[in-house]
Amino acid sequence: MKDLPQSILFCCDYNAVRSPMAEGIMKQFYGTGTYVQSAGVRNDMEIDGFSIAVCKEIGVELSRHRSRSFDEMEKWGDDLSSFDLVVALSPASQRRALELTRFYHLDVEYWPIIDPTGLGETREAKLNSYRQSRDQIIQRLTEHWGDPRET
Repeated sequence: MKDLPQSILFCCDYNAVRSPMAEGIMKQFYGTGTYVQSAGVRNDMEIDGFSIAVCKEIGVELSRHRSRSFDEMEKWGDDLSSFDLVVALSPASQRRALELTRFYHLDVEYWPIIDPTGLGETREAKLNSYRQSRDQIIQRLTEHWGDPRET
């Protein structure tokens, strides 16, 4: 079991599905001792309603999340080099994070979390796809930093 990093950045393609779920769940599970943010390679989508719904099922509130990209973070003065750990949840975000390591010393981990968008025909089938992504994130978090409900 690893110690919690002081700061962590979760990233995915649009900061609309996987990375906001990871950010919200991390904050809910491990409290405010770790500075947690999320970003996307691009930012042309709002947070996904299904992400909000499946996180609400476990008491994680995402409706106020505002999507942002790596470029916007830098423009708004967020120093990417200040993050102890960057967790990429998609291949595109892993590539972008690794590009940033040319300029900053960043530890980058890749967690292959399924992209639930476009999966499932019915509302319930779609929700199940999003739950699968959410549960993969929870599994990865607890593998790394332990089950917060057991402390």
